[in-house]
Amino acid sequence: MQDVTAIASTVHQALSANPHFPSRHLQVEGSEGRVILKGRVGSYFQKQMAQEAVRRVDGVHEVENQLEVDWL
Repeated sequence: MQDVTAIASTVHQALSANPHFPSRHLQVEGSEGRVILKGRVGSYFQKQMAQEAVRRVDGVHEVENQLEVDWL
């Protein structure tokens, strides 16, 4: 089983590599394969793309998407 710090690092890398998140600061929390996304994004599309990017990370079994869409 991957350690929590390693999974968080891999999740941050996956989000950074995704072109749908220009300079967005997202918080990643979790343990034992469960990841919680927090922060603000500019659209529902970005919210969904963040979830999909995290879902594809090895060691992630569940994603709780608490991202808020900020239209401003």
